[in-house]
Amino acid sequence: MKKLSFLSLVLLMSITSYGAGLPTFYTESNAFFNKYVHNGLVAYKSVKSNFSEIQSLYNEIGAMDLANASDKEKQAFYINAYNLIVIYQVAKYYPLKSPLDQSGFFDKVKHNVAGESITLNFLEIKKLLLTYKDPRFHFVLACAAKSCPPLASFAFTPDNLDSKLTERTKKAINDKNWLKVDASNKKVAISKIFEWYQKDFTMNGANSVVDFINKYRATPIPSSYSVSHYEYNWSLNEES
Repeated sequence: MKKLSFLSLVLLMSITSYGAGLPTFYTESNAFFNKYVHNGLVAYKSVKSNFSEIQSLYNEIGAMDLANASDKEKQAFYINAYNLIVIYQVAKYYPLKSPLDQSGFFDKVKHNVAGESITLNFLEIKKLLLTYKDPRFHFVLACAAKSCPPLASFAFTPDNLDSKLTERTKKAINDKNWLKVDASNKKVAISKIFEWYQKDFTMNGANSVVDFINKYRATPIPSSYSVSHYEYNWSLNEES
């Protein structure tokens, strides 16, 4: 009986610990983004000056237990984790003019994410894109560059996940500085993201990248328009 009671206590403690882990992480992440992200840009200098804040969140990312997490909980966690790790890595080596100034920023440097040692590319592609097959992820994962979709100043949670994925996708696709339409010459210049990840944007039934874009455009791009990809600006998405 004592053995059974002890095992029950351990199980209860484990469940309680897990229950507090992810909700607390979402709350703390939300406060961090709200404090340091404005209009899609990051106050890296301030993050560097208060480095213990991002270091604490970075440590939480590594220690998180996702064994009993739902798909929505995992997706929200991974999105926030990706964006926080990007900010952590920039702040750690700040000042940088571009994330590319640090060798292997996305594909070589590994981070502890829920007990796994993985790169940012692995987190983006294996944990999110290939697992959940949702191209809207491309509009919420910020790569610390000016040509990335603007970084949200809030954290994603299981409850707001779907609505915020759609909201951020619409925000980017309808931004005239991010998707550049020249109606007089029947041209549109779109992000290199649509070229690099073309298969992602057509894997759920869209016949073309433009078809995907038009699902979220207030004013659809006519099929007669020529499409080009503007050069990606890898300059740091830093708040001045």
